Amino acid sequence: MADKIAVLFIQSQTGFGADSLIQAEIARHLDRDKFEVHVACTRGDGSDVPYSLQSYRKMPGIHLRETDFAPGLTRRSLSETVRGLRSLLSFPSEVLALRDYIKQNKIRILHGTEKPRDATYAVAMGKLTGAKSIVHVHVKWSMEYKLSARASVRHADAALAISTYVRDTIVDMGVPPSRVYTVLNALDASTWDPDLDGSEVRRELGLTPDAPVIASISRLFSWKGPTQLLEAAAIVVKEFPALRVLIVGADERYVHGGSYTVELKALVERLGIQQNVIFTGHRRDAARILAASDLFTMPSFEEPFGVVFLEAMAMRKPVIGIDNGGTPEVVTQGKSGLLSPPWDVPRLAENISQLLRSAELRRQMGEYGRTRVLEFFNPQRMARETGDVYQRVLAQ
Repeated sequence: MADKIAVLFIQSQTGFGADSLIQAEIARHLDRDKFEVHVACTRGDGSDVPYSLQSYRKMPGIHLRETDFAPGLTRRSLSETVRGLRSLLSFPSEVLALRDYIKQNKIRILHGTEKPRDATYAVAMGKLTGAKSIVHVHVKWSMEYKLSARASVRHADAALAISTYVRDTIVDMGVPPSRVYTVLNALDASTWDPDLDGSEVRRELGLTPDAPVIASISRLFSWKGPTQLLEAAAIVVKEFPALRVLIVGADERYVHGGSYTVELKALVERLGIQQNVIFTGHRRDAARILAASDLFTMPSFEEPFGVVFLEAMAMRKPVIGIDNGGTPEVVTQGKSGLLSPPWDVPRLAENISQLLRSAELRRQMGEYGRTRVLEFFNPQRMARETGDVYQRVLAQ
C-alpha cells in the first residue's frame, strides 16, 4: 500500500463557525487508510480553553498540535489586545516549531479556511516547507474581503469552493480555473431528529397547535432577506390570518452597523402584522424551532451555500429560498422546496402560500429533502471528494 498522505488542518480560530465546522467534518471523515490527519489548533490567549480546541481534543484518529498563532488584533478588547501583543514575543519560535512539525511529519497538504490567519498560515507554511496549500473559501469572493486573505487565495496551490457559485466568484477575481475546485458542504443528518416533538416550543412561544408557522433562522442583516420575508408575510396573512413567522437570530452588527432587529420591528408595525411575527433573538435549539414549524424560509440574496437549508431538510421541512447564489445547488426546485427570483416579493409570497395550502406537498418535499441530505449531502461524500482534490493537487 502507498504511504498515507499527511494532511494538516489550520485552526487559528477559538470558536467554531460554519467554516470551522465543515473543516472539522472533513478531518473527522477522511479515509484513514489513505490519509493521516493532523490539526494545528489554537491554544487561545490563556484565559480559557477555546471551544475549537475542546472539540478537536475529543476527535478520535487525529494528531493534535496545540499552537500559538499570531494574534488577531481587530475587534478586540484592550485586555485581549495586551495579551495578544505579549504573545508576539513567542511568534518567531512558534513559526519555526510549526515549520519543523510539518517537515518531521512529512505533511503534504495544508488546509485552512479563508479566514485571514488560517489562509495566511496555510500559504506561508507551504512556502516554508514545500507542502501544498489549500484555502477553503466559504463566502462570495470579492474586493471587499481582507487583502491578506485575497493574497493567500491567489498564492495558494489551490482554492476549494463550497459551491459552483463561490467557485465562479474566485475565478472572476483572477484565480486560474485550474486551481479552483468545488466540493459542496455537508451535514451529519444523524444528529437531527425529524420526529422531534415541537409542541413544547409552540407552547413556549404562544403558538396554537393548528397555527401555520414559518421559521427563518439566520444572522440578522439585509442580505439574508428578512425584509422581503416580512413583506411577503403581509401578503400571505390575507389568506392565512393565523400565520406566525419566527425570526430567529441575533443582529450581525459587524455587517449591518447597528440593530437590524429595531429596523425590522419598525417594518412589522408599518405592515400591520405585529400579531403575526415573533422575534426570538439568538437561540441554540434550531432543531426544536424547526420541529415546531411547518416550513423554513431564508430568502437570502447570493447565499454562498446555506447549511441552514440542509438543517431544515434534515428535519424534513420544505424550504423556501431565492433562485440565485449557491441556493439552487442545495435546494432542488419543486422537490425539496420552492425558489423565487430575487426581490420578487409576490412570487415569494405565493410560494409560501402554495406550501401552506397543502400538507401533502409539504410532506413530499420534506421527505425528499431528508433523503437528499442522507444520500448526498453527507460528510462521507464531502470528505471523499476533498480527498480526491488533495490527490489532484499533489499530482499537478
